[in-house]
Parts: sequence; structure tokens; C-alpha cells
Amino acid sequence: MATTDAPFYSLQHTEAQARSELLTVRSYDVRLDLAADDATYRSVTTVRFDSHGGRTFVDLKPLRINDIRLNGRAIDADLLDRGRLPLETIDGPNELTVDAVMRFRNDGEGLHRSVDPADGRHYVYGMSFMDAAPSIFACFDQPDLKAPYTFHVTAPPDWIVVGNAPGEQVSTGVWEFAKSQPLSTYFVTLVAGPYYLIRDEHDGIPLGLSARQSIAKDLDTDADELLTMTRQCFDEYHRLFGIRYPFGDYHQAFVPEFNAGAMENPGCVTFRDPLVFSSRVTRGDRIRRATTLAHEMAHQWFGNLVTPQWWDDLWLNESFAEYMGNRVTADVTEYADAWTHNAFARRQWGLIADQRPSTHPVAGNGAADASTALQNFDGISYTKGSSILKQLNTAIGDDVFMRGAIDHFTTHRFGNATMDDLFNSWEKAGAADLSTFTSSWLRTAGPDTLALDRSAGAVRRTPPSDYPADRRHTLRVGVAAPGEDWRIDTITVDGPDTPYAAPSDAAVVLDPHEDTWALVQPDATTVDALVELLPRTTDGLMRAGVWNGVRSAFHNAAIDPAQVLSLVEAAIPVEDNDDAIGATMPWAIGKVAALSADQPLALGRIHRACLALLDNAPADSTLQLSAFQSAASSSTDPAKLRAWLSGRSLPAGLRIDLDLRWRILVRLAVLGETDRDDLAKALEVDSTARAIVEHTRAVASLPDAEAKDWAWRRFTGEDDVPNYELEAAGTAMWRTGQESLTEPYVERYFAELPGTVAVRSGWVLADAAGWFFPITSLSPGTLDQCRALIQTEGLEGSLRRTVVDMTDELERRLAVRERYAAP
Repeated sequence: MATTDAPFYSLQHTEAQARSELLTVRSYDVRLDLAADDATYRSVTTVRFDSHGGRTFVDLKPLRINDIRLNGRAIDADLLDRGRLPLETIDGPNELTVDAVMRFRNDGEGLHRSVDPADGRHYVYGMSFMDAAPSIFACFDQPDLKAPYTFHVTAPPDWIVVGNAPGEQVSTGVWEFAKSQPLSTYFVTLVAGPYYLIRDEHDGIPLGLSARQSIAKDLDTDADELLTMTRQCFDEYHRLFGIRYPFGDYHQAFVPEFNAGAMENPGCVTFRDPLVFSSRVTRGDRIRRATTLAHEMAHQWFGNLVTPQWWDDLWLNESFAEYMGNRVTADVTEYADAWTHNAFARRQWGLIADQRPSTHPVAGNGAADASTALQNFDGISYTKGSSILKQLNTAIGDDVFMRGAIDHFTTHRFGNATMDDLFNSWEKAGAADLSTFTSSWLRTAGPDTLALDRSAGAVRRTPPSDYPADRRHTLRVGVAAPGEDWRIDTITVDGPDTPYAAPSDAAVVLDPHEDTWALVQPDATTVDALVELLPRTTDGLMRAGVWNGVRSAFHNAAIDPAQVLSLVEAAIPVEDNDDAIGATMPWAIGKVAALSADQPLALGRIHRACLALLDNAPADSTLQLSAFQSAASSSTDPAKLRAWLSGRSLPAGLRIDLDLRWRILVRLAVLGETDRDDLAKALEVDSTARAIVEHTRAVASLPDAEAKDWAWRRFTGEDDVPNYELEAAGTAMWRTGQESLTEPYVERYFAELPGTVAVRSGWVLADAAGWFFPITSLSPGTLDQCRALIQTEGLEGSLRRTVVDMTDELERRLAVRERYAAP
């Protein structure tokens, strides 16, 4: 087997097209022995495929190879090069068998194996997304070479094994699975271990839930809500589409150390297991879980039944699932306010991504290879795409929208399709020519800026200079003269300037209900008026729109941090939606206060607003919980924090659970008011996986050189830790006020980042680059080092993309500091 220090090849779109033209994959048969040892497993794959004859390659990332045979003839394992094994196929049927030993992974990709610190039990799950499948089995790893799979698994005798198709244990530790429906490689999964299992059934669909044994009681507590939402969502999707869920069982597995929120694997959806709540949570947390559940269910049609042909159409998966997940959650579950949650929790993710130098179109996003495509799973593909689909639905009508979707599912059932295929289905269903819509909204990057020009009596539309487009916006406008409540107007902006007259002294909020996709920022007159208006604005969705406008203005250095703090002081004490607290206060604490001229004073103002809300919130409410979370995270009073930690001085209705205990301990660590011994003792009390992650966050937050070195060793890979601990170490290392301790690591970051390709890959490679970025080093010198690294020849693509985005963020923070907080 050829060896090299170079990273694995990333599949090019042109290569995928050539392989798709050459091959038709008929089936996969995969045998996995998970019982041999804790570090590795045997994987034997038989792929049957037809070929027109000629040279191609199969994707394979093993630890070592036992045997490879193509049509009965041995292939030299040394031909394997950076994840590719060349094949010389014959015209007609071919059979490839690969017998290999694979490594269990701990980065949330491939076949991930973890040990639950609570009880020492081992758990495994498969995450095949993008380019991880070849580290589990040999395959032609691209979305348009679908095939059915048959799995045979040997596991320890006390393990449960669940996969994409129904399976059963035929003898001790031996599991046989039925042949699946045709799947893309990135959908293939197994969930194996001594999982706690709950079974149910709805409308002929076998349902299942599973989680680690140590959180079995928490799953029991949440099961009724999870299963109720599952039933409600299935009923609604069946009503909307008229096409039944086609993949047999529907199992929802909550698995440890999962990178994403969830993955839509047909028959066996995987979720990050913090979504099984082990501490008390806010209503916003529950809505987030509900929309995630509905999102993954939408994927069973948008993505699984019909799959994009290539990653440049990944929006066909994510934008639709995002839109349908929010819509169905709002329409049929107890969380009718899901769109308000979406505005608070998701809108800024998409808007900020769309303003970065790395912005890209929603569709046709330039995914020349799989690695580039992975970077485009961002707020544009999810939030922006969802918003545009919502606009399209309004424009063509729900009946046409759904008829077109149904035609798309029917025409391409179990196959692959493109954006053009989908829009052809909509046009067949009765929509007018949609080419202008797709060109301006989906194939052109960047948001228009909509701004009120009071002197001209017009709303001005400015497209991004690098991405000109002629977009038509229909939106509502909130107007409030002094002493009056809001009135709502509706306008259509269809040119550079659209007449709109507003009183010179009135507050004017463009698009408060987020009817369109655009960058809107309140002008100075409106910002001044909002201090009095926002506290008495009763429409929660409008409040979300107002806060998003303020956050956008801050992102673009168009509002003074002091003005934001005045809004916090006025509005937060009377807020009644914990989503507003959960979305706004971490931003205010972590960014607005950090960039204020007087940081301690700013943090104190935020803290007092949180305490005022805590006094006003009903006892035992999730609003009270959210207020306390933010109060703890903004406190600079160690005595108060310790009193809370001991249970003294707590408001009625609150109790200190694992989440609140560690939130307080992390804050004490930031303040330097605890030490390693105290943190170690706290971990001994409850050595769960969640506690270990929070312990990591606390230790990395300590204001001493040893703590920073401890965190840095995780970045370089000197200390190998699972992904959640890696994230906690990176995000906690760079604390405002600790710059003298972290300054030595600024230069080290730029020197050592390129070498991290030797210790991690995939999502975690780029994520770690973001987590450990020196975001508190607000100096032109740091910007110079960023720009030099971006220009470095040979820098891995996802690392370059991350540094580009983080450089943009650093530039924007410097702009706020220089404009408003310079001494």
C-alpha cells in the first residue's frame, strides 16, 4: 500500500461525472466484525457493478488491506494511493471484493467509537457523510451512484445493532440486515452498542429511539414528546406529499460526540445526544430539537428519496429540510412559534455567512470537489435557502409548490436530480417561467441592502458590488411615530429606489417579519426610538426582526456598542420569550461587551438587565431559567456565583443541576476564582460525558499559562481528545481580558495550523481552525498574519476558507473597536 503524508484526494466533480458515465452500481454487501478489538474492525465489502469497460477507481481508506479481488483476480494493495484504488474494469458485470482492517475514529466521522465515562460502556455509530464512507467500507463514494446495501455485522453479545434496513440478531452477536432501498454512500450508517432502546409504531411504521444506558432515564422522560412529534410530523408530511415514507423502520438514535445536529440516514437517523436533555432546558432548546427532528424527517423525501446529483445542488437537501422542518413544526406540533425561534436563532447565521468573502450562491455553489462542498454546508445553504423557498412558496402559491414537489419525488423516485429538474416540475405544476427567479435569487450570491433614505422619501436597494442582481422584494415595514404603536405597511421594492415616505421622527423597521432575504439595519432615528418602543412591542416575530437589524448593524460597525447596551437595558428586563434571551444575550456578553470602550462597565449593564429579568420572570418558568443562565455568564461577583452554586440565594423555582453547576464553574474559572483541584473535585461528583466537556471548558478558561498550554496541546494533537472536548478547549482558550496569556499563541496559531492536517480531517479539521482562532487578538499585526497565511501556497482548502472567514470577523471587530471604543 502506497504511503504518503499528503491528505486524501478530494473527489472532483469532473471525476464523479466520468465515473457515473462509466458505471452502474448494482449492490453492496458489507460484512463488519466489530467484536475483534477496541481500536480496529474488519470490513469485507463486495460491490457488484456494471461497467462500459475501462479504468476507474474505488474509494478506500483502510488501516491495512488483507485482500482485494476484481472479478476473481488479485489486485496489488500497494496501488492504493491517498484513498484511491485504481481498477481496470471489463465491459459488463464486475465484482469487486475488498477485505480490509479499518480504524475506529473519535472525530465524529466514519465509524466513531467512544467510551461513556459514566459507566465504561463502548458505543459505535457510522457517519458516512461527504467523504467518510470509504473509512468504513470500499465504495464508489459519490451521491449519484446509488445502490442497495446488505449488511452482516458481528458485535459483542450485549450490543444492539441498528442500520438503514430492518435487522435481527440471528445468533449471539451476529446480526443480519435486509437489503436496503437504493442509497447514496453518504447515507449509510450503523448504530451499535449496548444502547437503551424504546420501540413504538405509528401508521404501520415501526418507530425506535435509542441512547446510551447512562442517559436512559432522560430518554424515558423525553420519549413521549419525541414520539408524539414524530407521529405528528409523519402525518403532516404524508398529507402534504401524498407519498408514504419509503424506507421501512424509522429509528432515531441519539449518539455521543456527533459533529452535526443530526444526519438523515434513511431508516436510522442519528442525532447528537445532548438533545436528550439531562438538565432542565429552555423552551427555545425544545423548539430547536423539534425543528431538528422535523428537518431530518423532511430529508426522507428531500434528499433521501430524491438525492442531488452532485454537491452543487446540496441546497435541494438542506434548504428544503430547513423550510419544511420549521413549517411543519409550527403547523402541527405544540411549538407554533417555531418561525419566531428560527428568526432569533438562525437568521444571523445565514446573513453573516452571506456577507463573508466566502459567500456563494444557494444553488450552483461552485462545489468543484467534495472538500469544497463540505465547506458550503453553512448558513447560506440552510437559512438563506429556506428563506428564499418561503418567498417562492408565497409567490407561486402553496398548491403549485406542493404539486411540483410531488412531481419531483415521483419522477425521480430513488434516483438523483438537479435544480433544473425541480424547477421544471414547478413550472409543469403551474408556476410561470422561473428562470429570472432562479438567476437572481439562487444563482447569485450576497444579500441586497435595503435602507430607508428619509430625505429622498424612498427605500434604496443596493446589491453587493461583486454580485449584481435585480431582485424584487415584497416586505412589510413597521412604522411608529413618537408616542404611538407600530403600524404595518407593505411595499414592493423593484428598483434601485422605491418611493416610501415616513415621518422624519418616526421609527422605521424594514422587513421586521423577515418576508424577504436582505440586509436591513435601523437608522439613527430608529435606534433612538427603539429604546422606548422595543419594550412594548408585543409581536415576538417583530422583536426578533428588530434585534436582527441591530445585530446586523453591529456586525457592520454601524451602531455604537453603547446604543446596543441601552436597548439591552430597556428591553431584556421585560422580555417574555426565552429565545430572545438565548439568542441575544450570548452575543451581547461575548461580543458587544468585549468591544465596548469600558468592558467591565458594559458587562455590568448586561448583568443588571439579566437580574431585572430574573426578578420579573415567573418562578419555575423557562424564561426564568434563561435569565439565570445569562446572569451567571455575565456575573463578575465570585461571592454571588458561589452562593448560587451552593444553592443559597437562588430565586424560587430554580435548582442547580449539571448544566447550571458547570455554567457557574466555568464563569468562576474565567474570573480566576477557582482552580484545577476544585474543578477536578466537581468532575468526580458527576463524571458524565457532558461534565467532562464542561470541565475542559473550565480548565481552558483559567487565567494562567498552564491552562493555555493545556488547551493548546489539544489543538496540535499532542493530546488527542474527542471532538466535543476539542471544541470546548478552543472556544474557551481565547477569553477577553486574558490577552497577555494568549498572546504567545497568536503567532503559533499561524505557524502550526497548516500542520493540523496530519492529526485530523473532514469537518473537525476546519472546525478546530475556527475554534482555536485568536479572535481576541484585535490588532493590525494579527490581521497581517491572517493575510499572509491565506496566501500561503499549499494551505489545505478548508483551512484557507476558515481563516478567510475568521479574518473577516476580526476585521469587523476591529472596525467596531476603532470607530467606537478607541481611547
